[in-house]
Amino acid sequence: QVQLVESGGGLVQAGDSLRLSCTASGYSFDEFAMGWFRQTPGKAREFVSAISWSGTNTYYSDSVKGRFTVSRDNAKNTLYLQMSTLKPDDTAVYYCGRLPYGRPWYDRESEYDLWGQGTQVTVSS
Repeated sequence: QVQLVESGGGLVQAGDSLRLSCTASGYSFDEFAMGWFRQTPGKAREFVSAISWSGTNTYYSDSVKGRFTVSRDNAKNTLYLQMSTLKPDDTAVYYCGRLPYGRPWYDRESEYDLWGQGTQVTVSS
């Protein structure tokens, strides 16, 4: 079964760190770039970060640059998002997505063809 499963969310305090994981199955994980998005109620899904299939190239939104780090372990079919210095504004459901080859707009939700179910991150002040 082709799927993505996120984990690692939770309730933390401002300034804390958290690491999200996204485990892929049912397809060749190392052939696809991957991305992280987040969503709060009533708002569109927002780009957070993306990484190329090899891990060589990484991209971040301005709101998380310098605080979040995306990485991947292709041997484990797993994508990570290390989040540091968390703020209450980071509270959201976080989703990982698969970006098919040849789609250049890594920051656009519509470019992704497969999503996980999401994991809730709540940052208290």
